[in-house]
Amino acid sequence: MQRKTQFRDVFYVSDGTAITSETVGHAVLGQFPLDTKQTTLPFVETIERANYVKNIIDQAHSKRGMQPIVFYSVVIPEVKAILEQSNALLYDVLHAMVAPLAKDLDLEPKPQLQRSHSIKKDTDSYMDRIAAIEYTLAHDDGVSLNNLDQADIILLGVSRCGKTPTSLYLAMQFGIRAVNYPFIAEDMARLKLPQAIEPYRYKTFGLTINSDRLQAIRQERMADSDYASQHQCETELDKVEAMFRREAIPYLNTSSLSVEEISTRLLDMSGLKRRMC
Repeated sequence: MQRKTQFRDVFYVSDGTAITSETVGHAVLGQFPLDTKQTTLPFVETIERANYVKNIIDQAHSKRGMQPIVFYSVVIPEVKAILEQSNALLYDVLHAMVAPLAKDLDLEPKPQLQRSHSIKKDTDSYMDRIAAIEYTLAHDDGVSLNNLDQADIILLGVSRCGKTPTSLYLAMQFGIRAVNYPFIAEDMARLKLPQAIEPYRYKTFGLTINSDRLQAIRQERMADSDYASQHQCETELDKVEAMFRREAIPYLNTSSLSVEEISTRLLDMSGLKRRMC
């Protein structure tokens, strides 16, 4: 007999942005057959805010009759003590690694607020990401093919295969200057690598997608149009993938991948270094 999928409220709590708590929590929860309602509560830095968060968690317990799951990263002792009084299943996402590392290194950790470290300690990295975002926005969707010598990566593919979200994710998360260029229906008769991109083919990568998935995406954008037809999707993909092979451009199928997975695989394929804050 198959067990029924459980439901749980899940909270990601942090004295910073809660990105770490979310990342760890998502990875862990993905291993279990759970239905969840997820809530992120960042910047829990004061007694007042901690009591507010504790009340929200306790209300979820009272409403469901089950302890919520809480992934948290809080370093202020007074705030942490209040949070840990919540009627919930509590998981400190840093303690599991910090405690054994402190023992192995024979060093006492010096906790600090997560929200304050990035800009103050690594201004160059922060400014790199701002510049990367500005560059990527200026080179989105083939708007400009100027200054390609400054690009870290150039993405090619048909319209709606994931180039723009991937480019922006690379810029925002890793400080990668990304250019993306779409091949449109008018390009298909004489499909080739654009002349401006030719000198930079060594940093060019293709994105492709299954035709059924592409049609579904285009159908949402322009329902019942030639642009969204199965024939048009298949024709464009066949020709673009043939060009990738002919020009020896490495390419990646995005059909079943999240933007995080696409970006990580591109970084691995290209050997680009992440500029992390």
